[in-house]
Amino acid sequence: MMLSRVADAIYWMSRYLERAENIARLIDVDLQLMLDKATEEQAQWEPLASITGDVKWFHEKYGPATQESITKFLTFDREYPNSIISCLTAARENARSIRDVISSEFWQETNRFYLTVNDSKAEEEAGLRPHQFYEQLRRHGYLCNGVCDFTMTHNDGWHFSQVGRLLKRADKTTRILDVKYFMLLPKPDDVGRPIDVIQWSAVLNSASAFEMHRRRYREIQPTNVAEFLIAARGFPRSIYFSLDKAEISLRAITGSPPGTFVNEVEQKLGALRAELSFVNVSEIVSSGLHEFLDNLQRRMNAIDNAMQAAYFAIQPISNPAELDNSATVTKINIQESVQ
Repeated sequence: MMLSRVADAIYWMSRYLERAENIARLIDVDLQLMLDKATEEQAQWEPLASITGDVKWFHEKYGPATQESITKFLTFDREYPNSIISCLTAARENARSIRDVISSEFWQETNRFYLTVNDSKAEEEAGLRPHQFYEQLRRHGYLCNGVCDFTMTHNDGWHFSQVGRLLKRADKTTRILDVKYFMLLPKPDDVGRPIDVIQWSAVLNSASAFEMHRRRYREIQPTNVAEFLIAARGFPRSIYFSLDKAEISLRAITGSPPGTFVNEVEQKLGALRAELSFVNVSEIVSSGLHEFLDNLQRRMNAIDNAMQAAYFAIQPISNPAELDNSATVTKINIQESVQ
């Protein structure tokens, strides 16, 4: 059995770690893109603010998008809740609150990830050797995932961690694709030119998908990239793969067999994963990729809200007799903590 507050902490700890690692990889890819001299500085860094959904907040505080302003905003701004340092602070606090549930190795790696960014010389290091700094952050993210998988029992706690991480990963992939279509190529004349190939390569690199995409497709084309990142069955960062594995972990928590559901979370997640099983990406690109991705983001937000309601929210007991029946909740292995 697991207290809902513990499940909540594990779920959000994993989401925060995934978000921090994703931001680090996006910045690192943009730094490498600078070597190609393909775009002006503001046009290159602006999409990173857009991916967060907080571009207005960024411009009000920092003005034009530059390498310095974007990296400070996304990495070291403690007032911005989605910055790397804010995410790692929250992840570390969640991990600290459940030290008796997670392995010591996982706690230590999460703490190292946090300390790397919280170091007094971290901002100076990011300015002098940016690629090395963000590559180090990416490696911390990989290590956190690996240590979690190899040192924790794959019980309910681990499955909550998986669901949180994978839902956040799927969400970030939708945002990367969406911003590419709306920000990186504002001029239709650029389509098909070398700059287009460079930028789509950057999109693949931001998801660590470049080599795996080239193994499957000969050329880098928008439809192929979208299909790979949306519907690839075996690639760990595709939207379909992330939702499929999240559904498997969710069913491990509830114990419900495939094709059934016991709560709204399973219903919404199962329906979305099933739709992606038969998606035709060419038709989606022709009819409107932005609308499709925007709909995915809204539905994944609805899944997250359903997770909060089903597993983490404390439900008031209106009938005292219900106290005697509280054990029925153990079907999903969650014990509400009411104090």
